Order: sequence, then structure tokens, then C-alpha cells
Amino acid sequence: MGCCVVDKEAELKRLMLRGLDGDPVAWRALLTEMRGALTPFFKRRLTGCEADAEDLVQDCLIAIHAKRATYDRSLPFTAWAYAIARYKLIDHFRRQGRRHDVPLEEASVLLADHTVEDGVVRRDLKKVLSILPLRQRRLIEDVRVGGFSLAEAAQRNGFTEGAAKVSVHRSMKTLVASVNPNED
Repeated sequence: MGCCVVDKEAELKRLMLRGLDGDPVAWRALLTEMRGALTPFFKRRLTGCEADAEDLVQDCLIAIHAKRATYDRSLPFTAWAYAIARYKLIDHFRRQGRRHDVPLEEASVLLADHTVEDGVVRRDLKKVLSILPLRQRRLIEDVRVGGFSLAEAAQRNGFTEGAAKVSVHRSMKTLVASVNPNED
């Protein structure tokens, strides 16, 4: 990754931590950055409903503010923030009476409950992902956990879109093999 490529996760987490420690300027900067990230996240999922997207951004920013004490400082910030965004989107679809088709590999996000086991799952996920080189790990976290599109994750991590696609495929194959060594 080039020296000029900004690690957005590290910056957002830094702002979150400073905000949690009482820095109002950092907190305001975090919410501004998240507005910029959440707007396209919701617009991609609500084609033709830009007003709904803006309402969801507001709801999500309010939830981030209200739930900030639940953030685990040892974990990536964007995964936590985008989990809130996904739940807000699901609630929106329920209120609208719409059904939203979710690919099977992403269905667990819709069904996940906050339980005592969440910390164990996060720890295990962190341990499994640790076998990947840093760039590939960040790419997988962005695409599979953070909710970024492949193009967005590629740009964030200094990959071309094609290289990111290959890297995600190979990384997932490596992760599956590490969890189940009997599979190819």
C-alpha cells in the first residue's frame, strides 16, 4: 500500500476513541466522516429512495451516538458502525413491508443476535483473520464484515478492482482451509 493511501479504518477508530475520551471535535469529525460513508451505503441499497437514505443516515448517526458506550475498543470501528447501519436498514424494510433478498452467504448478518457469545465470535474471527497478510485482512474485513462494495474496498486498500476480487477469492479459500484442513 502506498504512503499516500489513507487507512480510513484507523482514522475512524482514532476519532471514535478520542470521542469516547471526551474530545468533542473528534466526535463531530467522526460523525461527519460517517455521514459521508453511510450515505452511499444506504443509497446503493435504496435505489430511487434518496429521502429514505438520508433519514436512515440520520437514524444511524443517532444510534452510533446513543450506543457509543457499547463499542469494544479492541475491535475495528467500521464493523461495529456498519452492523448498526445494517440493522437500521432491516428495520426500515420491515416498516415498509418490503422483503429484501439477501445472498445466502450474507444471511447470518440478518439473523445475528447480540449475545454473550458475540465477544467469543469476534475473538475467533480476529484469530482466524490474523493468518492473512495485513492488506488482504483489511480487504476481507471491508468486504465481508464492513459492508463495503468490492470497488470501495479495493480503493480503500490500494488494489485494483480485479486484483481485489482475486485477493478476496484466494483469501477466503485460505481461511476456509485453515478452519477445515480436510478441505482443498
